Amino acid sequence: MQHKNKVIVKHKVWLENENGIGLLGDGKWELLKLINEKGSLKNAIDEKGWGYRSTWSKLKMMEERLGFNIIIRKRGGAGGGGQTLLTEKGELLMQYFNDLHLEVDNALKNPITNFYEKINKLIT
Repeated sequence: MQHKNKVIVKHKVWLENENGIGLLGDGKWELLKLINEKGSLKNAIDEKGWGYRSTWSKLKMMEERLGFNIIIRKRGGAGGGGQTLLTEKGELLMQYFNDLHLEVDNALKNPITNFYEKINKLIT
């Protein structure tokens, strides 16, 4: 039997509290980056294709579990134009998670490459 597909190694990084409850993973991290980039929760959510109400609820729950605010909403004037911004701690959380991702990716690069080469020799 010949197998045509190569094996690809994947990994994920996420944060949990000491009770095993998820706090931050790739999806929310990407959302925080989009909020920071666009200055708008609505625009960030639209780009992700997520629902506003459930995303807002998840962000509020994350803030409650972490014990600090991540986002701040600034209302617009008579013509609208409100903003959603990351708080200082929200920006730091986003940056620290980004740094962790880079470190983990770099640390796993060689072991993943070695495994990839070995496992794909078995199936070709």
